[in-house]
Amino acid sequence: MTTLLCLRTAVTVVFGAIALPSAASELFSESSGTLTTRNYYLDRDYKGATPISAVREWAQGFIFRANSGYTEGPLGFGLDVAGFTGVQLDSSPDRAGTGLLAYDPVTRDARHEFSELGLTAKAKISETRLAFGTIQPQTPVVFGSPARLLPQTFRGVSVSSREIPKLALEAAYIDQVNQRDSSGYEDIVLAAPNGRFRPGTTSDRLVYGGGEYELKSNLMLKYYRAQLEDVYVQDHVGLLHIGDLGVGKLKTDLRFFDSRDDGRALGGSVDNRYIGGMFTWLVGRHGLGAGYMELHGDTALPYLGGGEPMVHSEGTMSSDFMNPNERTWLVRYDYNFGDWGLPGLNVMARYLRGSDIDLPALGGRSLNESSKDFELAYAVQSGALKGLGLKLRTNRYRNNLSRAASFRDANETRVNIDYTWTLW
Repeated sequence: MTTLLCLRTAVTVVFGAIALPSAASELFSESSGTLTTRNYYLDRDYKGATPISAVREWAQGFIFRANSGYTEGPLGFGLDVAGFTGVQLDSSPDRAGTGLLAYDPVTRDARHEFSELGLTAKAKISETRLAFGTIQPQTPVVFGSPARLLPQTFRGVSVSSREIPKLALEAAYIDQVNQRDSSGYEDIVLAAPNGRFRPGTTSDRLVYGGGEYELKSNLMLKYYRAQLEDVYVQDHVGLLHIGDLGVGKLKTDLRFFDSRDDGRALGGSVDNRYIGGMFTWLVGRHGLGAGYMELHGDTALPYLGGGEPMVHSEGTMSSDFMNPNERTWLVRYDYNFGDWGLPGLNVMARYLRGSDIDLPALGGRSLNESSKDFELAYAVQSGALKGLGLKLRTNRYRNNLSRAASFRDANETRVNIDYTWTLW
């Protein structure tokens, strides 16, 4: 009875408004509704002597979204509804903790199901939009992570504007977060893997703002700032350029973060500068890239707990490569099988190696780590199964940190099957 309660409630909210007068029914002239079912298996097999030999779970997720249009007139209003449900298919106390399912930290028993409902009231005037309620930012400084069974969402108010051609502006005030494996809101937490910052540091005020400017059709500039009150302030500058070469194109992705502690510095000292660049040669359906990242300052790069930093190591499964003083180089290869008559089939292989890690409490000042990543993804492009996506990811991660480190040697496999129905 309770498994799909969240989804039933969401549908009732949306369709209940159909009985409103015709003037209000304009909300639905540009509305949309989708339901995504996500079947997710995650297996992280730790190597060497560890307190837990593996985390391994299998779960089914349901993601319902109903987005209304806006009422007519200079000032339009609307409502978005999101319902999320996670259902346990396989778990046990000795294997819980994948981030797929909510679980009891004492008994380590995973919940059989958990649900949440998100409501977002919105308004629009010209090319400026205001949203209040459940939001999911996708910026370099605040990023609602979709990397597990259910997405990470935030509670707050946001404003975005495209009044000036080629310039997109965005700002938000956030006071709570709903983590990917949770059904309730909580204070925003500072990520502290490998003991980088004080564990359990939280804040109930996060403010960010910034924008992106299309200087040319092939050149994008970005600037954002975020403040997690009494924890840290972070500035980001980015540049994305795609230029023609004699053969193919060169994609240049440069990112810089400057982070320092804020106010009472509840998480401890924060002093970090991140510099990174990724250069990818695009030829036909091939992509061959090389990148480099380095961290300066006395600490690691700070970011929000429950997600991942938007740096060039994004998407790695067993580490973030953001330790103090770390230098990382990486190579990556992507291929699309469209020329083989298989549009929608993509493969990715990547290798990262980080060195000069400065963590005296975890083994020394010249530590290193490495990761080998492989991804095979297929999305059906047409026909009765359009909307079906399959993804297989594997990872082999190794380091020479002590056994007390958060990131430990592991072989990891993730499999997820998504199917999205367009309801209207």
